[in-house]
Amino acid sequence: MLLKHPSDRGGSRNKPFERLAENASRFTSSATFFVVCLILVAVAVVLHLIGLPIKWLVFAGEAMSAVTLLLLALLKNSELRAERAVQSKLDAIAAALLEGQEGSGTGKAHRELRSSLGLEEGS
Repeated sequence: MLLKHPSDRGGSRNKPFERLAENASRFTSSATFFVVCLILVAVAVVLHLIGLPIKWLVFAGEAMSAVTLLLLALLKNSELRAERAVQSKLDAIAAALLEGQEGSGTGKAHRELRSSLGLEEGS
């Protein structure tokens, strides 16, 4: 099994995992998620203070570890997507600059640059 980055696979960007990762990334960067994390930490502190049996303390610790692991995977996914997007734009800029030096100025590289930057042809 060969694992490829989603941007290397081609095809639709609206696959279930890409949608899930994008939505999860938006949620985890929100104030709501920060409040959820504060509540989790507060619950863990309260569990320690009231002296619950060790199994509940271990459960709280394992839940926080699981959330941390999921966030790490999400962070890496977001990092790779951002890195690929930047690299794609840099490649388009380099190709357009090279094309401009060769005197063309309106060829394929310029169209790809406009597309990667989200510029419309008419502007």
